[in-house]
Amino acid sequence: MNPRIFIGLQHLVPQHALSRAAGWLASTQTPFIKNTFIKWFVKRYQVDMSLAAEENPTAYACFNDFFTRALKPDARPIDSASDSIVCPADGAISQLGKIIDGKIFQAKGQDYTALELLGGDEALAAEFTDGNFATVYLSPRDYHRVHMPYGGKLRSMISVPGELFSVNTVTAENVPRLFSRNERAVAIFDTDIGPMAVVLVGAMIVAGIETVWDGQIAPFASRDIATSNYPYQNIQLNKGDEMGRFKLGSTAIILFAKDKMQWDPKFTATTPTKMGEAMGKRI
Repeated sequence: MNPRIFIGLQHLVPQHALSRAAGWLASTQTPFIKNTFIKWFVKRYQVDMSLAAEENPTAYACFNDFFTRALKPDARPIDSASDSIVCPADGAISQLGKIIDGKIFQAKGQDYTALELLGGDEALAAEFTDGNFATVYLSPRDYHRVHMPYGGKLRSMISVPGELFSVNTVTAENVPRLFSRNERAVAIFDTDIGPMAVVLVGAMIVAGIETVWDGQIAPFASRDIATSNYPYQNIQLNKGDEMGRFKLGSTAIILFAKDKMQWDPKFTATTPTKMGEAMGKRI
């Protein structure tokens, strides 16, 4: 389909209503509906169920349970080097690099600001001035939980309502400020190398975003940006710990402060990722 037509249709369709309908379908426990949907998905995306803790796809109560399935304990080992920063999810690198003049590179001809991404908090955005970012697109066929790239203590979470464009190469190249326009949950952690942000970006038909400390948080009931600081003060997560998940899939964006870490040069746009493998290191 022509990119202009594809993007134009996304402006016209009721993004949130469509996503709520997908949420109903993904959560239904009616055997015929959920089993048909799961079997189609396994075949369409060639899902390797041998990695799953429960290998039988129709044993899951609903599609959401299948999609956010746990893996066997040894399926995704976490890199053990004390200075490593690991991939937060299975999928592929969309982009990674430096935050330059407050801007994060999205795709050829497209960028957006850290200020927009983080919900408009100038003081918070300043903490990541000239820092580093990585954008990881979660692959539909693989494991679909998001884990900590580096250990840290949760400082706050920002709920940012927004649009729900689909997230893929076409939209990244043609929708201005895609990741700072879509609905997202911003988790800010304090680490021994400074602040770290993990941003879970929603997309069309992504029926929900969950965190391990609050359960399902999106779709958001309010259309206002909201920052929560309490009762998060005692939530400490180690490198590799699960921090959130998508009900259906999207993108995770990681931010670090200036001169605190560096990405492994083997990771560039389109590089496949497996949760837990080293993708950088602190400096």
